[in-house]
Amino acid sequence: MNHAVVEAMTQCGETADSLAAQTGVDPKTAARWANPGRIPQTRHRAQVAAILGREVTELWPDVLKRREPAWFRPWADIEREAVALRWYELAWVPGLLQTEAYARATLAGESLSNEDVDHLVQARLGRQGILHRDRPPLLIAVLDEAIVRRSAYGDRDLMRDQCEHLVACAQLPSVQVYVVPTVVGMYPGLGGPFILAELEGGGRVAHIDGQAQAQISEQQAEIATLDRRWERIRGEALSRGQSLDLLREAASSWT
Repeated sequence: MNHAVVEAMTQCGETADSLAAQTGVDPKTAARWANPGRIPQTRHRAQVAAILGREVTELWPDVLKRREPAWFRPWADIEREAVALRWYELAWVPGLLQTEAYARATLAGESLSNEDVDHLVQARLGRQGILHRDRPPLLIAVLDEAIVRRSAYGDRDLMRDQCEHLVACAQLPSVQVYVVPTVVGMYPGLGGPFILAELEGGGRVAHIDGQAQAQISEQQAEIATLDRRWERIRGEALSRGQSLDLLREAASSWT
């Protein structure tokens, strides 16, 4: 348990239910804030700290250790609280399914110091812990086949290891991976990647990637548009078993 949070709640006479009522979240979400490693979303963090009469860093000292870019942190918080993630990628392996070597390759050529790269890679790998906790979110990932066919700067071993890692991840109980084969031709996914997160209590948030910073949206009209696009993309993908076979074949092709 996060003893600092539990102690503060006890001293203030607050419960998960009372915090939930004051912050507009599901009581189960509020209860998880007292668990180790569970930090409220950015918009709730200061609010809860004020209710409990503490500093954010007193309740969740890990906030100071976070290594993801500041602009990405709101989404990282949403990702941790999500009960389901529907993730479409056109050009990269999803961050939650990347190996360390692949993650480093995605940052090659950027204006970053070696230390910056180390921090970003460790932050990305740290996010993957949600897939191995007691109650992981359901992750449904749909990938364009070109992702596993495109060389990573000529490093065949890197791509073999990444494809094998995808196969292993795809067999986790809470993970499903589907591949849109290149024979499909033009399809709605060519418009770009996005993620749809479902939160406990029914809230939904979208993450729409970009070349600079991603956009996070709670606009129902935008989410409805992405819902329709997701269904069309998912409809072009191979079955789960066929996708696994393709990933295994891709791994062997890099040997």
